[in-house]
Amino acid sequence: MRFPADALLFDCDETLVSSLRSVVHVWRQWLESYGMTLEEAMARVEVHGRSAAAVIADLLPADQVAEGVRRLQEAERADALAGNVTPVAGAVELLAALPADRWAVVTSSAHKVAEARLAGAGIHPKVLVTSDDLTHHKPHPQPFLLAAERLGVAPARCVVVEDSPAGLAAACAAGMPAIALTTTHAAAELRADAVVADLTAVSVQVSASGRLIVEVAL
Repeated sequence: MRFPADALLFDCDETLVSSLRSVVHVWRQWLESYGMTLEEAMARVEVHGRSAAAVIADLLPADQVAEGVRRLQEAERADALAGNVTPVAGAVELLAALPADRWAVVTSSAHKVAEARLAGAGIHPKVLVTSDDLTHHKPHPQPFLLAAERLGVAPARCVVVEDSPAGLAAACAAGMPAIALTTTHAAAELRADAVVADLTAVSVQVSASGRLIVEVAL
């Protein structure tokens, strides 16, 4: 399958960066400090694809949310900088084939957390859209529309690479075709134009006219 495009927009966690081990470790410790277990929290609220602030707002009293977010973000950043994240298979190779101004990372994480995780995996995007930049979060289209704007590319000329249903819904709402990875959800849960296991199935070429040709091996 081929997608002509002017830019690629990537989610961060479990799309470019494998951070699940780090996330589980940090969240488990954070939740225990508030007298909760990870299993209890996941049974109460939807976690993946949402901002930490939104999840924490569902878990803590309103007057504790700001401090809870601050503590969690500091712990997540420290754990990422300690080397507990790695690139998703195929991520480094795919990004190396892309011009620096033709791709962006779009994540629900806070800027300092996302930047630390990406840097820990050796990834340094020119354009990084995080929860700090947004008034609306996935599944709202604003995150991807803002990334397209910052790259100077028409939304319809962008291809999104995501792993979560919320992210894929945001891509659809933005009018962008999407490639889904089954790194966190089963293929049946992912509504996308193409579904693959990881980024080893995705490659890109730059045509003579400068257009990106994204190829997906199904």
